[in-house]
Amino acid sequence: MSIKMSLSGEKNQNNSLVKRVNKLLETRPENDKETLEALTELSTFFTENTSNTRRDLRSKIEKRSLAINDEFLSAFREVKSTLDAIHEDVLSMNNSIQTMTNNLQATKTQTLTLLDRTTKLQNESKKLSMQHEIAKAFISTFELTKHEIGIIHGQTKEESITEEFFTVINRLQTIHSSCRILMQSGYQTLGLDVMQRMTLLQESALERLYRWTQNQCRHIENEHIAPLLIKAMSKLQDRPVLFKYIIDEYCTARRAIVVGAFIDALTIGNTTESTPNPIELRADDPTRYIGDMLAWLHQVIPVEKENLTILLKSCDKASVADLVKHALGNITEGLCHPLKSRIEHILDVEAPATVLYSIMSLIRYYLEIFKDIVPDSVLVKDLNELLELNEKSFNARLQKETKLTLGERPEPPGQDLVPAASVSRLLALLNDVLSVALIVSGEEREKDINRIVSCIIDPLLQEIDKTAARLPIVDMAVYVLNCLHQIHSTLSLYEYMDQRLERLQAQSDAQIDTLTSELASSLVANLNLGPIYTILQGKVHGPLSAIPGMDPLSVREFTNKLESFLITFDSFLLPQIGLLQNTNHRSMTLKRSFQVIGAIYKQLYDACHDPENLYENLDKLFIRTPNELIEKLISSV
Repeated sequence: MSIKMSLSGEKNQNNSLVKRVNKLLETRPENDKETLEALTELSTFFTENTSNTRRDLRSKIEKRSLAINDEFLSAFREVKSTLDAIHEDVLSMNNSIQTMTNNLQATKTQTLTLLDRTTKLQNESKKLSMQHEIAKAFISTFELTKHEIGIIHGQTKEESITEEFFTVINRLQTIHSSCRILMQSGYQTLGLDVMQRMTLLQESALERLYRWTQNQCRHIENEHIAPLLIKAMSKLQDRPVLFKYIIDEYCTARRAIVVGAFIDALTIGNTTESTPNPIELRADDPTRYIGDMLAWLHQVIPVEKENLTILLKSCDKASVADLVKHALGNITEGLCHPLKSRIEHILDVEAPATVLYSIMSLIRYYLEIFKDIVPDSVLVKDLNELLELNEKSFNARLQKETKLTLGERPEPPGQDLVPAASVSRLLALLNDVLSVALIVSGEEREKDINRIVSCIIDPLLQEIDKTAARLPIVDMAVYVLNCLHQIHSTLSLYEYMDQRLERLQAQSDAQIDTLTSELASSLVANLNLGPIYTILQGKVHGPLSAIPGMDPLSVREFTNKLESFLITFDSFLLPQIGLLQNTNHRSMTLKRSFQVIGAIYKQLYDACHDPENLYENLDKLFIRTPNELIEKLISSV
């Protein structure tokens, strides 16, 4: 078995050798790079191909290999040294890196802490910045700057107020109002503190504004100051006491200026206004004199009202109207004494009634105007007193002139029965006074006219009655009718005279009735109608034709005389009828008288045509029927 194993081992060895040989044989050196390199290297030291060299080739190769390995060893030793140095460096670097890592870790830990702290500080910084901005905004909203506080207090007491001052005042008011909102938001303490500071500043500002305004009210004509005064009054209105003092100061200053201007207008005139000449130059003409003074007031007072309205135009409108009226009353109070004294002097002097009524009309006219502008003022009160005094003077003067015109004894009428001269003079006086009343308007006009007419006409009518009472009845009727006609003609020219004219017409009708009765009686007598009328009115027995005076011959005589009357009736009339000045009175008297004659004629005509009275040839007795007679009589008037 060992032999077998030996044989198999040899066999395997041979096979391997064969394979190697075959492999070498099969290998082509030119294609083997390593072989070529080995042969190239071998050629460097194997120069001779001898047996010695071939025997020594192995040792040379081994020596060379050994030398090469020594070289490699030496080289690797250097490399190892270098690598050891590198290793040491790496270890050092590793240690350093580890140290750095540790330091970095520690730094990272510290950095995280620092970052957290930085973040907190940044957040706190943002919070503080926001609080700073809020504080700045709060200060700018609820506090004044030093410059603004300096504007409020001023550098000196005499420093003038400027537009900036009112800007700061408005800012103070805004801050004061904002404090209320601040308190409503829950910051009561802060709001009260700010409000208290602003209140003190406001009081200081208003005190300075009050002093400045009080001083500047004396120079209201300054155009540059006026706009600032308007704003000042608006601000001071919230302080009623200071506001009242300012208005009083203004009124005092303006009263002195207005009174001075009034005295100048009275004494020296003013070429720049509507009174170039002194008003007192026209003192000899009371109506114009007083009219010019009142017209001057009427011109000045609206200007003062306009000035006051402008001064207070920025104030509360609800309380300004009454304040303006009260202030105007104070301003015009200084004008009352010079005006009243001059008017009273004129009223004390004996002036004609027409002049006094003209003055009364002027005072009444301007009084109504001033009542609207300055009601309840001293000026209105004084004008009312002057008006009462004027009315008394006018009534007394009118009564006196009426009495003087009538005279102590009534003037007897002339033979023409025309109104006495006193009647014409009184009616002329009435025309003069009423001509003034016609240009007066207002509620008092009707009362004035009726009072004037009563004052003149009533005494005149009494005088006429006294004068007429001494005349025969026909003359009296004609004279009264003539006087009433003249009065009626005068009064009919004016309004509000309806009732008076009706009374005059009634008096005229009464006189016409009297005159008609007298004329009818005269005609009856002239026409011999008396006996006939008596017989016709009496109760007789038997036919009328058998009664004396009613026989056909007597009737015939009457109708013939009646025909003559129709042709020349003027000769049958009373002579006083021709003295009637009013044709209507004359025609009315004639018509009524003729109607009486016609009525008697109709009664006679009917009686004669009655068959019981036994009248014959009636056509010869009566030429006309009663209607024809009346028509003829009426047409002849």
